[in-house]
Amino acid sequence: MYKYVLKRLLMMIPVLLGVTFLVYFILALSPGDPVRMILGEQASEESVQMLREELGLNDPIPVRYVRYLGGLLQGDLGTSYKNQLPVAPQVLERFPNTLILAMSGMLVALLVGTPLGILSAKKQYTLLDNATTVLGLVGVAMPTFWLGLLLVLLFSLHLGWFPSSGMGEGIGPLLKSLVLPAATLGTSCTASVMRMTRSSMLEVLRQDYIDTARAKGLKEGYITLHHMLKNALVPIVTVAGLQFGMLLGGSALTETIFSWPGLGRFMVDSIKSKDMPMVLGSAVFLAVVYSVVNLLVDILYAYIDPRIKSQYKK
Repeated sequence: MYKYVLKRLLMMIPVLLGVTFLVYFILALSPGDPVRMILGEQASEESVQMLREELGLNDPIPVRYVRYLGGLLQGDLGTSYKNQLPVAPQVLERFPNTLILAMSGMLVALLVGTPLGILSAKKQYTLLDNATTVLGLVGVAMPTFWLGLLLVLLFSLHLGWFPSSGMGEGIGPLLKSLVLPAATLGTSCTASVMRMTRSSMLEVLRQDYIDTARAKGLKEGYITLHHMLKNALVPIVTVAGLQFGMLLGGSALTETIFSWPGLGRFMVDSIKSKDMPMVLGSAVFLAVVYSVVNLLVDILYAYIDPRIKSQYKK
């Protein structure tokens, strides 16, 4: 197991290098001058050149990229162009808010998607199955920004049940402000979890040991939870882990719609101001988190299915 974990950690290095390479060169070659955004369009050319030299922007792009990698290998995510503060503390300050939102969205997906997937599989080809299948397709295809705005119009502006923006202080206000963004973020994941649960359950339903369990007189609810769902968990956990990683890295749109003070919204603001160190630091941090989530999912397989654990030992 330890050798497998070490191998996966080493595999993260080329992934991080690829992320930094793509993000750095895309931002470096995109239009806009970060110095002009910092000083304003009315700043003198002398002031602009002085700040460019101070930030190292007069060097060629490959030189700047290698210099950034050198700092990254030492654990330095750089210094923000905009506020001249270290990137790492600012990223760590906002990441817990994104984590709360992603976990809430994932909770919605699991609590809604898993039961619907089980019911759809057990009622295959019925009206319920067809309805959940259609809902799943709609959930996957529905744009996040459209759903978020729709929920704001209905439940915030029209009914006044939940706040439309911000992150409340205290447990009660926080939970209330989480409802709409969590529902928005978790809808597409709900559809994915539901479809995978249905597919996995259909495979298990056809197994001989399910017929044996019924022949023993076991209750249907016990069979569903302890025989069907338990043996269908590996694909469901795989999808849930991948979706959770995507929620952490792809919550920028939802955070922007609901003015949620998370890392995704912070990245959007940094891209607008072309604050390259801040965008790069956020992207690298999210790439590390995504890789760690995938690693934890792989480790979780061993506790769900002992046969997988024996493969890790080889």
